[in-house]
Amino acid sequence: MDMQLIETTWQMWAVFAIVFVGVIFYVLDTISIELVSAGILGTLLVFFQIFVPESISDVDARSLLSGFSDPALIAILALLVIGQGIFHTGALEGPTKKLNSYLDAYPRRTLFLVFFTAFVVSMFMNNTPVVVMFIPVLSAMALQLRSSASKYMMPLSFICILAGMTTLIGSSTNILVAGVLERTTDARIEFFDPAMPGLFLAIIGAIYIIVFSKWLLPSGNENRQEQQYSGQQYIAPIRISKNHPLIGKKPVAGLFADLRMMTVRHIQRGDEDLLPPFDDALQVDDILTVAATRKALTGLMTTHPEYLEGMLSVEGFKKGERTSRMVISEAVIAPGSRMIGRTIEQAGFQRETGCLVLGLQRRSRMVRERMMHIRLQAGDSLLLFGYVPQVEAMRNNHDVLLLDWATKDLPDIRKATIARIIFALVIGSAAFGILPIVHTAFAGATLMIATGCLNMRQAVRALDTKIFMLIGAAFSMGIALEHTGGAQYIAQQVIGALEGYGPQVLIAGLFLLVAIMTNLLSNAATAILFAPIAISVSAQTGIDAKILVLTVLFAANCSFATPIAYQTNLLVMGPGHYSFGDFAKFGIPLILLIWVSYVLMLPFVFSL
Repeated sequence: MDMQLIETTWQMWAVFAIVFVGVIFYVLDTISIELVSAGILGTLLVFFQIFVPESISDVDARSLLSGFSDPALIAILALLVIGQGIFHTGALEGPTKKLNSYLDAYPRRTLFLVFFTAFVVSMFMNNTPVVVMFIPVLSAMALQLRSSASKYMMPLSFICILAGMTTLIGSSTNILVAGVLERTTDARIEFFDPAMPGLFLAIIGAIYIIVFSKWLLPSGNENRQEQQYSGQQYIAPIRISKNHPLIGKKPVAGLFADLRMMTVRHIQRGDEDLLPPFDDALQVDDILTVAATRKALTGLMTTHPEYLEGMLSVEGFKKGERTSRMVISEAVIAPGSRMIGRTIEQAGFQRETGCLVLGLQRRSRMVRERMMHIRLQAGDSLLLFGYVPQVEAMRNNHDVLLLDWATKDLPDIRKATIARIIFALVIGSAAFGILPIVHTAFAGATLMIATGCLNMRQAVRALDTKIFMLIGAAFSMGIALEHTGGAQYIAQQVIGALEGYGPQVLIAGLFLLVAIMTNLLSNAATAILFAPIAISVSAQTGIDAKILVLTVLFAANCSFATPIAYQTNLLVMGPGHYSFGDFAKFGIPLILLIWVSYVLMLPFVFSL
């Protein structure tokens, strides 16, 4: 069976130029990903309408824009909504907290266990739900280790992709390639045929990720404004009520282990004032004055709300609008405020606003008094906890200045159980093949909204425009290359040039070509395109078709250099705060390493 010769046209070379320029702009990252994607789409739409005759291609606007209705895109966006629902309900706080209890004592061992678990599970199921499952876990671990999430998100995606190389069902790409071989020849790829070479490549890739992630991955890309205020300390009270978790807790070297993110500055026990260093165990009715950051107080409010009970009249707060979103915000005492010179209780703040005061910050100095005894001054900052209508009503309050930028949603632990059930149903249905991932993800996202785990505004905010435009542009580039014959032309030229240098060189060239194309066209499109080409090469050269098809399988899974190459890369792009160029910087050396390793492995595994 001979490869059909591709007739070159100027339209084909023009498409090459459009794709090349687009990728260059993606990597440079000087223009937003959304704008570059829109530019690529607009250019291709105009180009195919004006310059490409029907004899060359029947591509129209419907096909060029088909990426925006592709099931893969719908699945990814739906999974982002589900992830937002998990975050807003704090559904994984419990399991993550248990994992983090080992993290302080055994950080490397715990991280190894998490990545090893993700690897093993990804060998036997679709790796997309695996990545969805571990993103919030690793985000919490990064926070616990005071590290950047960017150090863990891309390795998570890459580890799961490497695991997908090892079995027939590890990736949908493997099934596509195996199907082409079985339909075209008498050979077939068995379940564990990719296992030995796949595990070898995965181990090589894992070593690279462990060694080089600390240097090649970005760090500190989180929101600068949030970082700027994350270290500021607030004074906050904790009353030890009946059945409080802190009853009987003793300090070690003057510090309380259960409040390690906070500094206890003062304890009031009846009429007695206790100052550090502390020696006695905590008792009922003790009132602790702690200094803590906004992040620490927010975390305590969402994971252990019972710690803060008794700080104010919580019963009054519980009468608030229970169906509204809970938020945390900040307000500054305005000059001329009627609250100046009064305590929070004397000013009737909770009665007037319906909001709880979690903490107080006086920028001029750190005070040791109980928060409820401090007389307010102009410029004092109050850390507030309330429902959206109550917080928004404070915009009209002339006594305080509400800081809108500081208002952020809190996880609503009232819906945590519902979110966990939805999450488990989505993961289970996709993992065991009960429903395709797009069906179960879309249903799960709908349930998250319908059950109140998210409202529509929060769900829409979860939809990442970068991912939306990237996938649309990627599909249009792939369709343009396919219909103008560009992809087939490249394959024909490379194979023709290397055919006379022996099977090892030819296989090396095929692997590198497929690895490059999979990062531009997506792995599924590349697998479908190159599997028949590999079988055609086998007929011409006499090389075992199974070897060449397995080469396409491994190379098509080298989806490391761009976020558009595979959907797990797109899933971690937002949580990891990555740019397009970050994937190229960390992924291209990994592709080259796996390529060289595969070529050197060929004589030993396939007896070439």
